[in-house]
Amino acid sequence: MWIVLLILFLGAGTLVARHWSAQRLRKTLLASELPADQRAIVLDSVPLLRKLPDALRQTLDGKIALFLHQIEFIGCDGVEVTEEMRLSIAAQACLLVVNTGNWYVNLRTVLIYPGAFKSRRAEHNGYVVTERETVRTGESWARGPVVLSWADARQGALDDMDGHNVVFHEFAHQLDDLSGHTDGVPVLDKQQSFAEWERVFVTAFKAHSGKVESGHPSVFDAYGATGPEEFFAVAVETFFERPADLQREAGDVYRQLERLFRLDPSSWT
Repeated sequence: MWIVLLILFLGAGTLVARHWSAQRLRKTLLASELPADQRAIVLDSVPLLRKLPDALRQTLDGKIALFLHQIEFIGCDGVEVTEEMRLSIAAQACLLVVNTGNWYVNLRTVLIYPGAFKSRRAEHNGYVVTERETVRTGESWARGPVVLSWADARQGALDDMDGHNVVFHEFAHQLDDLSGHTDGVPVLDKQQSFAEWERVFVTAFKAHSGKVESGHPSVFDAYGATGPEEFFAVAVETFFERPADLQREAGDVYRQLERLFRLDPSSWT
């Protein structure tokens, strides 16, 4: 009996030691700074980050370091993953969580295609299941992976004022999924009200869908009309890349996202 107890004790001790070691490594990574050459790559490939307030720069560095340690980048269809790819994607993903306690706890893999890729998805209509093949620039799966077209991810980062950013979009889905469902309602900040979030986003989604149906222009990309979860992801793209336009057209949405991310991109210069 004592041998069994000893084995259990040693096993528990090993698990505790591993957990402590992992937590210590996490703290070390979060406190680290990127080398000058890596920081230069980040600022060249993601110009939006040149506007980031100085107070958040070291925090972003640490979260990028943690992201790179956690995530495996895999090239598909002949892609050779480069340092620019890893740093660009990591920096954009980490901007979404730079000032919050949220993290991509379920994600371990990012797949990178050279350009748009084909994807097969099952659509359910009662007992009928239909598989459809579509061409995509990005995908986000619950518990990973995130799949990206590098051509679109690179261009989306370089043009930081057009409201289109596939990395922001797909990682918004990852944050959305942390609540247990990818439904357009992420884990809210403790200062936020679910009822208020729902009121603001349902109203904005309906208004946007109406504009798309009638052919009227909207600050949000038309794809946001396909569902509440896509509207949230499109709103995140707009929040970071067209903050002033979003404030003017949908100020309530801007304020909800400002509280969610604890960021105010409209003030960045």
